[in-house]
Amino acid sequence: MTDAPTLERKTLSVAGAELELLDGGQGAPVLFLHSASGIEAGDPFLRLLARQRRVIAPSHPGFGRSALPDWMDSVDDFAHVYLEMMDKLKLTRVDMIGCSIGGWIANEIATKAPERINRLVLIGPVGVKVGPVDKLDIPDMFAMPQEKVAKLIFHDPVKYRPDLAAMSDEQVSIMVRNRETLALITWEPYMHNPKLKHRLHRVTAPTLFVRGASDGLISAEYLQKYAALLPNARTETIAEAGHAPQLEQSAVTADKVIAFLNG
Repeated sequence: MTDAPTLERKTLSVAGAELELLDGGQGAPVLFLHSASGIEAGDPFLRLLARQRRVIAPSHPGFGRSALPDWMDSVDDFAHVYLEMMDKLKLTRVDMIGCSIGGWIANEIATKAPERINRLVLIGPVGVKVGPVDKLDIPDMFAMPQEKVAKLIFHDPVKYRPDLAAMSDEQVSIMVRNRETLALITWEPYMHNPKLKHRLHRVTAPTLFVRGASDGLISAEYLQKYAALLPNARTETIAEAGHAPQLEQSAVTADKVIAFLNG
């Protein structure tokens, strides 16, 4: 992937918080909102996107190297921060891609300011409750060993098992910090905002829901019911991928996403 642009790491002050930000590529802007694992400048999926688009990929508050002010404790707060970030970057209208928790944030943004989103891609998104009240729609990741979580997330969990011995102190610290912040914003109610599904009719952007065929967190039924809450949405399945098809099948996923964004 030598011809793919490298994204530059920047810092931007938004709402009193210093946000880590990756920015690179050329063309119409795409706002990329990451999953719980965070972002990396060399991410193959982001670099593939940057061949055709300007990619703006912030680390959520409390993730990566981004600050988490005391007053921020919800996905709703993050959505407001990103709307302010778009103002600072003079991004009047963007395409938006959200993965997992990033998909939840993306939908919160799209319901608050639908006129600012051109097209929307949601990869394994969480954020709504569609099943019975006495049953979790998404398995409780905080109540099981990491080995079991990995089997739910990855089609090939062995390939993506972290090598803690090879990681720097900063990398280990970021991994732990990401998990702490994820628990803070998704614990109660678990992985959803009860109000969001009553607002999704406001999303005017054509929307693509993407799911890895081996995803053990987001079921096909959950994705279909989620997509039905939006006025103009369709679904796509990526073979030989779990909860992060943008990681396990980056080229295939990038091709489908770019084709959708290009209309």
